[in-house]
Amino acid sequence: MNILIFSWRGPGHPNAGGAEIVTHEYAKAWVKAGHSVTLFTSFFPGAKAEEEIDGVRITRKGNDFVGVRLNAVRWYLGLKNKPDLVFDHFHGIPFFTPLFVGQKKVAFIHEVAKEVWWMNSLAFPFNFLYALIGYFTEPFIFRLFYRNILFVTVSESTRDDLNKWGIKKVTVIHNGIRLPKSEIRNQKSETKTAIYLGALSKDKGIEDTLRAFALINRSERDWQFWVVGRGDLYCLNNLKLKIKNLKLQGKIKFWGYVDESKKFELLARSWVMINPSVREGWGLVNIEANLMGTPVVGYDVPGIRDSVQDGKTGLLSKFGDYRSLADNALELGKNRDLYETLKKNAINWSKKFSWKKSGRESLKLIANLCQKK
Repeated sequence: MNILIFSWRGPGHPNAGGAEIVTHEYAKAWVKAGHSVTLFTSFFPGAKAEEEIDGVRITRKGNDFVGVRLNAVRWYLGLKNKPDLVFDHFHGIPFFTPLFVGQKKVAFIHEVAKEVWWMNSLAFPFNFLYALIGYFTEPFIFRLFYRNILFVTVSESTRDDLNKWGIKKVTVIHNGIRLPKSEIRNQKSETKTAIYLGALSKDKGIEDTLRAFALINRSERDWQFWVVGRGDLYCLNNLKLKIKNLKLQGKIKFWGYVDESKKFELLARSWVMINPSVREGWGLVNIEANLMGTPVVGYDVPGIRDSVQDGKTGLLSKFGDYRSLADNALELGKNRDLYETLKKNAINWSKKFSWKKSGRESLKLIANLCQKK
């Protein structure tokens, strides 16, 4: 079968995240099963316009906002041999494939955006206009163009959000997890350590993480704090100011972007991961932390509540209550019995997920879809 994926970002993109990892893992599974897979995605400085990675043919055109979507239409209409199946990857804005693709289609989405629209980093008044348009048109787009399209998503929370917007054909396939290439020594740091892992953006919760760090630091001075991830210059300058105001100078180590091996090493040494994201599709980093025996403290929001078992693999708080985040982290640092229980549960929970299993489920979905006329 000839499969085409439209995605705003692809392998190697400097801002690629969990959604791009999932897309590529599925594509690899399809190639291994004998399918032909092409990914049409955005171009970025230093990228190749055409290349093949893990058997997946990649074409890059346009930027990751509007350019890739406009180029997708023109490129697709110029194809002499149309694909058998097209995956339309949502990330805030879809590719609107029902308007120009006649072949079978699947919409692939991690999470609906909802309140995340209001957390963009554009300058005023563009940030307000962008959020206003996105927030109110998002459900309209689903209902108007995608009501009869099969959706694939990664969590029950996203499925429920889609159902509320009139999308009833939804299949949930949980994310797998990339295992470390080499064995990681699961040894916690002698110093109590709280880690943040993710994009340094407001919607991912970096600001509430810093507030929680400050409260932990005021209560107990023997903690250390790590931040792993990258952000743009505006974000970094804003964080420096917040760190100064919270009197955290010299207490936080910024690791920046790290490779897979270093990421798992830092997770293995950390005592607790703080993840106060506004919403997620699934929360892949939570399972990665669990694999290393690290419980997660986060907000009880879509995606996080799916990947974190409250009271078993981590502790969840009401959204916005960063004081509770700090209290939960402090409790895990003090209550050894609770900590060891959550640590053991976290490791066992992480073992339930693999890309091999997710790939099999995605192949089954493709087979069932193509049997239908």
